[in-house]
Amino acid sequence: MFGKGFKLFTLFGFEVKIDLSWLILAILITWSLASGVFPSYFKNFSAATYWWMGVAGAIGLFFSIIFHELSHSLVARSYGIPMRGITLFIFGGVAEMTDEPKNAKSELLMAIAGPIASIIIGGVFLLIYQIGEGGSWSKPFLGVLVYLGFINLILAAFNLIPAFPLDGGRVLRSILWAWKKNLRWATRVASRIGSGFGILLIILGVLSFINGDIIGGVWWFLIGLFLRGASNQSYQAMIMRKELEGEPIRRFMKKDPVTISSSLNIDQLVEDYIYKFHYKIFPIVDDSSLKGCIHVRQVKDITRAERHEHTVGEFAEKCTSDNTIDVNADAVQALAVMRQSGNSRLMVVDHGKLVGIIALKDLLEFLSMKVDLNND
Repeated sequence: MFGKGFKLFTLFGFEVKIDLSWLILAILITWSLASGVFPSYFKNFSAATYWWMGVAGAIGLFFSIIFHELSHSLVARSYGIPMRGITLFIFGGVAEMTDEPKNAKSELLMAIAGPIASIIIGGVFLLIYQIGEGGSWSKPFLGVLVYLGFINLILAAFNLIPAFPLDGGRVLRSILWAWKKNLRWATRVASRIGSGFGILLIILGVLSFINGDIIGGVWWFLIGLFLRGASNQSYQAMIMRKELEGEPIRRFMKKDPVTISSSLNIDQLVEDYIYKFHYKIFPIVDDSSLKGCIHVRQVKDITRAERHEHTVGEFAEKCTSDNTIDVNADAVQALAVMRQSGNSRLMVVDHGKLVGIIALKDLLEFLSMKVDLNND
C-alpha cells in the first residue's frame, strides 16, 4: 500500500510513522485552505494570515487523523488484535493490523472506535468555537476551529460508508461474520462492495473532471482507485493469512542453506557466492553456530583492489529479527516479518544454530496451490 515510512514518535506503545506521500497531502491541504476555503468564509484577512490558518488547519488535521487511528489501535489492543503501528499517507492514515480480529465483536468495536473518536473531537472543536465566538476570540483562530470541527465530522461520515476496508466496511463485515460465522465469505462480500464503491468514485471523478472541476475530479478518481485496490488487496491478504496459518516453517525451509565462514575474504565472497547465487545477504556460520550475516550493500563500500585484504568477519553484522525467524514459528509469522522488513529470505534458527532458509517464493507457490485446491 505504501513504503515503510519514517518514524515520528511512539504514542501509547504504538509507533507513529509518516509516508512521504503525506507531505503531498499536507501541501495540497494547506494550499487549498489558504487560497480557497478560508478566504471564501472569512473576509478581509491578509494573505499571510490565510496561509498561517492553512498551516494550522493542516496540522490540526494531522493530529485528528492520529487520534482517529489511535482509537482503533487502543481498542484493538484491548481485544488482543496485534497492531504494528499507525502510518500517515496521502489518503489519510491507517492503523496497521498484523492479523485478523478474533471474532465479530472485536471487529465491530475496533472499527467503530475511529468514527466515534472523530465525532467526539469534531464536537469538541465546535464547542470551543462556540465558546470563543461568544468571547470575541481572534477570528482567524475561530476559523481554524470551525474547519477542524466540520472536517472531523466529515471524516467520521466518510469512514462509516459500508465499503471495505473503510471503517463502515469493517462494521458491515463484522455483521456478516456474526450472521454466517464465515470470515472468508464476509470479507469477500464486503470487499466487493468496497471495490464497487471505488468504481463509483472513479466515475464521479471522471464526470467532475469533464464538468470543469479538475482538482476535485482528480482527487475523487485517485481515492476511487485507492479504495478499489485496497479492498481487493485486503481480501487477498486475509486469504493468504488464513491459508498459511498453522503451517510450520519446517515445511518450507531449505535445510542445506548456502553459508560462508568469517575467514572468507571479500574477493572470494563476491566471485564465488554473490555472482553465483545472486543473494543479497549471506549467513556467516562457524562451528555450526550462526555468527552473523553480511549484506551486499556492505561490499559496495570496498574497492576491488582492497577486497582480497579483508575478510567477511571484519564486516559481519549481528543477525536481527528482520532477517531471522525461529524454527517453531509458522508461515504467517514468517510472511509478516518479510512484509515488514522487505526481506524475501529469512534465516531459520534454532537456539543460535542456522537450520535452514525460508524464501518468499516458496511460500507463494504453496499458497497458490492451496488456494486453487480449496477455492470456494
